[in-house]
Amino acid sequence: MEVDGGEFISSPIFKTVRFGGTVTNILDKFLQGDTNDYELLKHQLLDPDIKDAQIISWLQEFRSCVTHLTKDFEQLVSVILRLPWLGRSQDVVEEYLAFLSNLVSAQTVYLRSCLSVTVSHFIPGRIVIKEGDVDISDSDDDDENLPRSFDLCHRALQIIARYVPSTARFLMPILREKFPFINKSARTLECYVHNLLRITVTFPVLRHEVLELVIGKMLRLDVSAPRRDIEDAEENAAQGYDGNGASQEECLFDMDEDEENVFNSSSPPGGDVMAHAVADRLDILMTVLLAYIKNICYVNGTLELTRTKELYRDLIAVFDKLILPTHASCHVQYAIFYLCSFRLGLAEAFLEHLWKKMQSPSNPAVIRQTAAGYIGSFLARAKFLPIQTVKACLDLLVPWLHQYIHSQDAGSKAFCDVSLHGPFYATCQAVFYTLVFRHRQMVEGNLRKGLAYLQMLNFERIVMCQLNPLKVCLPAVTNMFAAITRKYQLVFCYTIIERNNRQLLPVVRSSLGGDSLTTNANPLDSFFPFDPYLLKRSGKMIQPIYQVWEEVSVCDVGGARQTVKKDSVTEEDDDFLRGESLQSEAVVGFISGSFESHSVGSPPVAFLQRPF
Repeated sequence: MEVDGGEFISSPIFKTVRFGGTVTNILDKFLQGDTNDYELLKHQLLDPDIKDAQIISWLQEFRSCVTHLTKDFEQLVSVILRLPWLGRSQDVVEEYLAFLSNLVSAQTVYLRSCLSVTVSHFIPGRIVIKEGDVDISDSDDDDENLPRSFDLCHRALQIIARYVPSTARFLMPILREKFPFINKSARTLECYVHNLLRITVTFPVLRHEVLELVIGKMLRLDVSAPRRDIEDAEENAAQGYDGNGASQEECLFDMDEDEENVFNSSSPPGGDVMAHAVADRLDILMTVLLAYIKNICYVNGTLELTRTKELYRDLIAVFDKLILPTHASCHVQYAIFYLCSFRLGLAEAFLEHLWKKMQSPSNPAVIRQTAAGYIGSFLARAKFLPIQTVKACLDLLVPWLHQYIHSQDAGSKAFCDVSLHGPFYATCQAVFYTLVFRHRQMVEGNLRKGLAYLQMLNFERIVMCQLNPLKVCLPAVTNMFAAITRKYQLVFCYTIIERNNRQLLPVVRSSLGGDSLTTNANPLDSFFPFDPYLLKRSGKMIQPIYQVWEEVSVCDVGGARQTVKKDSVTEEDDDFLRGESLQSEAVVGFISGSFESHSVGSPPVAFLQRPF
């Protein structure tokens, strides 16, 4: 943590101020009740036209009497710390950093103030534009000095940490407090998140908390941009409408300066801009986060296992705390998906982690169901998973299902009830979904051996059991699973499907007593976390490792599709029927109620092209 310009820190410089007295005299007079010169001093420091030479002179004077700047002069110190040192000459920068180091050394009471002022420069500054008699405040996104300014801010934090070893403990609350509101411009959020992640390089002890903060904010954006809204916005944009359904001509007067407009000139050129404003902000932040993950794990193009494992541990802790309990998030979970693609061992560790969550009775049922959904979606969609790993997971899941059926057969609860057997149904759906996506790989190369493996799984017992999983699983998954198992003559599901469909109303017995409860097409309220990725910029990093659905032809399934009723094709169906996700339009919320060679953002400044 060596700091350049050490001579500025150690050199004793003393000069008189321009109005004739010394700062020490002014401070003494203030303590005696004479505030005239003290107010004049603050007024001169606040001069918007202050010159570099004047700033250097003031800072040299304050350095000479830093021991006098006690808590009584908090207002004055606040003014000094807010001197416009960024974007100034190198002499001003070095003198300011020297004052900063002297201040935190002699007066630790100002540590929070120094950190707060430094962090406040992590976003583009505000400028005032005069239009007639009206002052309009806007963010200075076109500031060409942003790369240098951000470098200097991080250097300032290093200097403070050099003199105050406990800096990290005081820094984290300030980083949380200064995080911009999520409706701020994409550029503002991008700069702040980039600088937050860069802090984890200087202060590795803060990485877990920083990732938790960043991912927590990104989840708020994610759940505010449901998959259907993003798709509708893209469709409207293709027809000449903005993300809110209004034509471009109707959007000439946008009164919210911080709302990102999809036609804003600050967006990068080309077709990568998301029509949905919130999705566009999330897309940029996902690009920053994914590039950070790659930059940490790869050094000169080589995967560093130690660094990667440490990052995985931090990410999995954030996953457990924030991502897993968040229902129907669409994109943020792809951070762990992307990291797992770097090495098979990481993907296997993630699956093992989910398996332990799912099969542990000590976890809430809703968490176990979500973990099962993650397992099924990950096995189906992760192109980097070999079929041997998929089979190994099925060899855990399917025997667990058989054991569960065995434990229920002789009991009094052997009937279809989501509230009693939710984890069982979620695991059934995960297994069915995995088979739908991976069945070809299981039988290719050696059909006889592949069929023997599928027969060994004994799907017939699962399908025919009294718990009736086909009644609870999503219709899209049920029908495709039925078609595939019929093709391979594993089990004939259509008798059960027809029996379920013949009922006047699909009902599930309530374990709470009373009358039966009418169910919807998604009684598990399930979703597949790794459904198709919709964000355009960050999607370029996901596309090479993502398994898309390959349409199964009618001849492939032996004409079995004829049993699929039109009514069963709903908006909850997966993309293998309609290209849509499994998410319903329910309220989204918490269940319990390297850097690449380029970065997206405009203007494209150099600081986003460099490693963290």
